[in-house]
Order: sequence, then structure tokens, then C-alpha cells
Amino acid sequence: MNVPLLDLKAQYKTIRDEIRPVVDEIFESQYFILGPQVQKCEELVAAYCQCPHAVGVSSGSDALIIALMAEDIGPGDEVITTPYTFFATVGAIARVGAAPVFVDIDPVTFNMDMKQVAEAVTPATKAVIPVHLYGQMADMDPLMAIAAKHRLIVIEDAAQAIGAEYKGRRAGSIGDYGCFSFFPSKNLGGAGDGGIVTMRDKAKADRVRMLRNHGMEPKYYHKFVGGNFRLDALQAGVINVKLPHLDSWSEGRQANARTYDRLFSEAGLVPGKVRLPAHPHADPKKKSDHRHIFNQYVIRVEDRDALRAHLTGRGVGCEIYYPVPLHLQDCFACLGHQKGDFPFSEKAADETLALPIYPELTDEQQACVVNCIKEFYGA
Repeated sequence: MNVPLLDLKAQYKTIRDEIRPVVDEIFESQYFILGPQVQKCEELVAAYCQCPHAVGVSSGSDALIIALMAEDIGPGDEVITTPYTFFATVGAIARVGAAPVFVDIDPVTFNMDMKQVAEAVTPATKAVIPVHLYGQMADMDPLMAIAAKHRLIVIEDAAQAIGAEYKGRRAGSIGDYGCFSFFPSKNLGGAGDGGIVTMRDKAKADRVRMLRNHGMEPKYYHKFVGGNFRLDALQAGVINVKLPHLDSWSEGRQANARTYDRLFSEAGLVPGKVRLPAHPHADPKKKSDHRHIFNQYVIRVEDRDALRAHLTGRGVGCEIYYPVPLHLQDCFACLGHQKGDFPFSEKAADETLALPIYPELTDEQQACVVNCIKEFYGA
């Protein structure tokens, strides 16, 4: 049985009749940059994220860059984050000329270990970027306390976490900025690159809105140097159609996570060869004020690379997020880190494997995935 890591065609079949009229309307209007679709998207996403303000931008990567620019963070400044994340998190810090300062992850959630953040603060520290990895939010309360004590800006990297919750609060509504991606593979994906920034403060939102359009307001009058970070109307229109479906899709992912948990247990693979992701929806009968939206379902395994090759050979899609932590990437060699500096991040990079989790996944496909893993281990 072929089981792709992600099947966007299956999703599109369910919403094709909603998408096509919006696309046709945009082409008839010939209004492709910003405009009413983008304004509608900003209003809908702001409400969904429980945040007063949202500004659409050109990508999740640019969302991080523009948040840093809005706070004039640059050369001489330090920004604390995690080395176990997608490159854009740290790439944005480098792009504005600031210095990334790493702290290791919690080995259970893969998110930033907040106990290490306070120790990493120096007089040069200006901001912290927690990453809500795989769809589960970082431990925000202790981070916000540290930020308040040291007057730090908090930029939530929520690219994988739209709709995730921490103590009942949505991703992007706790820090100073929330940065989201609409890359097609995300839980809420567009038809190309796109992103959005959420903010609680109107002045910050106004500044981001100007920055995305070359610092211009009114037309041809520039208060400061911004960039071309505008969101396309086409991407906004697709998001506007998809957003009402997002909660049901997230519930489908949560149900699939519970199914995996059960199947792995029944296969005799846990505890033992496979370590399952920790999440608050293992028992749906127990209410939780934390919400994991499963952008990825990531397991820890023995002989990870050999297992990946085995699954690929059986037609089962899987992926490594991420094989090399950022402190060991060639482009950050100038930071002077070496292997062993962040052991939990390095261990995660060696052991983790993401399995298919999209909401259209069938019970038969999930059983196939688990059986292939059972076959590999001879369980």
C-alpha cells in the first residue's frame, strides 16, 4: 500500500468547489497584491488566533524577519532561540545582522527548555524566539516572566502551530509577535508562499504594515526602509476558504495521533523500539487546556536511518525534521559551536522520524505504516 507523507490532492478534492470561484473572482478583478482578500484574511486569522491584529506577509520566513525589523534588532544585538528548528528561525536573526544564541530543547516536547533561557540572557539580548515545534506550543508562562524581567521582545515562531493552544491561549497571542507560515504543506496552507504576523499592540501592527511595503505611507513617502513583504491576494483567498475547515482538519490529525498510539502499543513496539510523541490528546475523554495540532507526528526510534530506508522501500512516506541541528550547520560555524554543545537537540536529530498524519489518512494506511515498522524490528 502506498502511503504518502502528505496528500494535498485528497484535501483539495473536498474544497475544490469552494476554491475555484474565489480564484476566478481574483483573476476577474486583476487585484493580485494586497486588497480586499488580504484584508479579509487578516481579520479572519486575527480572530482565529485570539489576537487583535494580523498583517499578511509574503512568507513565514519573512514574518520572522519583519518582526525583528519592527523592533530595530540588528548588529550588536543577541536573540535567544533553539538550534532544533527549521532554518528560517535562525536565518532571520542572521539576516538582520543580529547574533543567534542557542539554548537546548526539552527532550520530551522538542521545544525550547525554558530553564536555560534565563542563563543565556546578557546585556546584549534583545529578543527570544520560542518555536512551537510540530504543532505543540512551548512553555510560554516562564518565558514571558523572563522576558518581562529583562525587557525582552518575544517573537513566537508559530509556523507549524496555527490553532495550537497553551493553557487555553492560542499560538501567536501571547508574545509580542506571532509568525505564521502558509506554505502549502502546513495545516493551513496556501497555493504558494505566504505568511502572517499577529500582534496585540496596534502600534507594532502599524509598523509591520508599513515595513511590508517598503516603509511607505502614504504612497511614495517612506518613513523608514522596509521591504517587499506583501501577501498575494491569491494566497489570501485560498486561506480564507480553508480557515473554516481548519478545526475539523486538526481534530482529524488528533484522532490519527491517537490511532497511531494505539496501534504502536498493540504491536508491542512501545515501550521499547519506538517512543511516541507526548501530547494532551492521548485520551480524548480527559479535557486539556493544551492543544497539539500535529503539523507532524514525530516518533523516536532505534536505527532511524535504516528504518527510513525500509519504509521508503515499502512505499511509506516519512521525513526527518531535522537531520542537522543549526549550531552544527556550516553557515553558522562562525558561532564556534561543536558537537556536544546541545546534546538533546543532537540526539533528536539522530533519532526522530515524522510519519504521515494528514486528516484524510485512513485507518488502513495507518495500520500499514505501523506494520511496516513492526516488520523492520521483527517485533
